[in-house]
Amino acid sequence: MKPKISKAVFPVAGLGTRFLPATKASPKEMLPIVDKPLIQYAVEEAVAAGIDTMVFVTGRNKRAIPDHFDKAYELEMELEKSGKTKLLEMLRNMIPEHISCVFIRQSEALGLGHAVLCARPVVGDEPFAVILADDLIEDADRGCMAQMTALFEQQSHSILGVEPVDPSETDKYGIVEIEQAGERVGKLQTIVEKPKPEQAPSNLAVVGRYILTPAIFDKLEKTQRGAGGEIQLTDAIADLMNDEPVLSYQFEGNRYDCGSKLGYVIANVEHALLHDDIKDEFIAYLRSMTL
Repeated sequence: MKPKISKAVFPVAGLGTRFLPATKASPKEMLPIVDKPLIQYAVEEAVAAGIDTMVFVTGRNKRAIPDHFDKAYELEMELEKSGKTKLLEMLRNMIPEHISCVFIRQSEALGLGHAVLCARPVVGDEPFAVILADDLIEDADRGCMAQMTALFEQQSHSILGVEPVDPSETDKYGIVEIEQAGERVGKLQTIVEKPKPEQAPSNLAVVGRYILTPAIFDKLEKTQRGAGGEIQLTDAIADLMNDEPVLSYQFEGNRYDCGSKLGYVIANVEHALLHDDIKDEFIAYLRSMTL
């Protein structure tokens, strides 16, 4: 029987300096896209993929994240007293009852690789997903992680979500070179962290979606600090490729880089157009702005 992906790791200990002062006391993962914070979109994507254990790797000033997924007794009582049953139902069903949330403290910000390694005591000897909340991916049909878990059930190898980027922006991403292995699927030949455009092996970038075999933990234990003085997940994946195949998957859907101000604003605009309760008025407003 092939292993199922039942755990997702959410590295949420970053400082979010690009959004200061908004993120001075509030996590960047709690920035709202219309009416839901980024971290809730990420968790909903994991739930849609059949994942039932959410592992949050947190840091200082991140109390808002566990509070968001905790029961809010006083708020629920007020909504009940006010007869706001729709809002009350939404709040109570924000995540299904069978979902478990685990919070791990990353005591020192040593990079994405270190954050993933912090989840080892909970993940154990299982394959698992990693979701970066500031890469918001909209796919109304299935969800990006559901696409990747379906592929994992067929292949049982580590999988990196990828998409083409402008060649001038390769120094913002991990970049892969692949051998085509099927529709939207490649076998990794090379992976490089943030190469300059003239040194990049391609313009195919790794974005914030991973499925990893537990062998990655032993690689991370040995990984030295790399780019930016941090323990890079990319370096551990490069080492993993020496022992087992690693696949890329060019997902279906639109990615919004909500780690950048422009990407965040675009995500809000385009998601507002998906909300039935405001989209007509919002479209009218946008049209008035273009006259």
